[in-house]
Amino acid sequence: MHGDFYFSEEYRAARKRFRQAARKAGAQLHRLKLRGGPKTLRGPRKEKLAIDIAVLGNPRARRALVHSSGVHGVEGFAGTAIQLRPLEHPPELPADGALVLIHCVNPYGMAFFRRVNESNVDLNRNFLRRGQWRGAHEGYHLLNRLLNPERISRLDLFTPRLLLKILRHGYEHLKQAGAEGQYEYPEGLFFGGRGLEAGPRMLLKWIKKHLKNARRVCAIDVHTGVGDPGEDWQIIARAADGRFVEHMEPLYGSERLDMPEADNAISYTIRGGLAAGLVKALSKHAELDFVTQEFGTTDSGPAMLSALRSENHWVRRGAQLDHPARQRLKEAFSPLDIRWQRAVVDNGVSLVERTARFLFSKHATPGRLVL
Repeated sequence: MHGDFYFSEEYRAARKRFRQAARKAGAQLHRLKLRGGPKTLRGPRKEKLAIDIAVLGNPRARRALVHSSGVHGVEGFAGTAIQLRPLEHPPELPADGALVLIHCVNPYGMAFFRRVNESNVDLNRNFLRRGQWRGAHEGYHLLNRLLNPERISRLDLFTPRLLLKILRHGYEHLKQAGAEGQYEYPEGLFFGGRGLEAGPRMLLKWIKKHLKNARRVCAIDVHTGVGDPGEDWQIIARAADGRFVEHMEPLYGSERLDMPEADNAISYTIRGGLAAGLVKALSKHAELDFVTQEFGTTDSGPAMLSALRSENHWVRRGAQLDHPARQRLKEAFSPLDIRWQRAVVDNGVSLVERTARFLFSKHATPGRLVL
C-alpha cells in the first residue's frame, strides 16, 4: 500500500484502524482512558478518548523499541499512520525484545485538531519534576502580547511585527524564548501546565510497570512542523561523553542529525519533553536512546507561528471545529498532499526498521541521556 493509504482524516478513524491492526498482529493492547472529571473525556463526535498502546514481543522485554505519536495532538496523524505498517509487517524480534507502539499521547488534541490538550497544555513541555512548573524565558515576556493578543484585526500585521522584534532582540534568542516552554500564561502558546497532566501521568505509570525489566530502550517520537515539506530530520538529546552522537551517526546519517545544543541547530532546547519523562519512568538501570523524528510541512516559521497564534485566539473565543483558523492549523501540521503523506510513512517506517536492526543486534553500543 502507498503511504497515503495509512492516513486517517480524524482521530476516531485512526484509533479504530490502530486497534484493529494490533489485534490482527496478535499484539497485547492496553488502553489508558482519559477522563474529564468523573466522566470519560470525549471527542467532537462523542467518541471516547484514550491513549492506546500495542506491544509485540516479550511483555518483560530487556530491549524495547518504543514508538510514540501525537504528543502534540494534531501532529499525530503522521505518527499514527507510520505505526500501522509495523503492525502489518512487524520487525523480527529477539526473545528478549519488544516493539511498543504508543498511539496518540494527546488524543484530545488530535480529535479537536489542536496541538495542546484539554487544559491548553503543551504536553511536550509538561514532563517535569515536582516544583519545576514555573517561570518563563525572559524573552517570552517580550513576545506575549504578540503571540497571545486580546484581539486580531484584519490589519494585524503579525509577520512584520514579529520581524521587527527579531531585528531588535535576535532570532536565536526569540526562537528559544518562544518555544522552550512557559508556565506563567495559562491561555498562551507553549504553556507547559502547573503540574503533570492526567495523560502523561497515566503513560509514565504504564511505562514504570510494563518496561521495568528493560535495560536498553530506543525511543522514536514523531512530530511535524517547520521544515522542507516531506523532509525529515532526527533531533537527539545531548549524551554523556559524546558516545551517543558517535553511535547514532551510522544509524541516521550525519546530514539528518540535529542537536539543540549545536551552534547550527535547526531545533531548540525544550523544558519538560517526553524524553525527560521516559528517563524518569524507566528503571535507573536502563540505557535510553531518544530521537525526535520531525517531518517538515512548511519552510516558513512565521507562517506556522501565525497559524498557532490564530487558532489559539479563536478557540479561546469559542470557535467550532469547522472554523477557518482550526482547519488552517490542521493543514499546517497534517497536509492532505499525497506526496507528503507517502514520504512520511516511507521515511517513518524506514527509521523504525533501521532502529530495530540497531537495537536488536549484538553490537549495539548504549548511550546515556543527560537531561
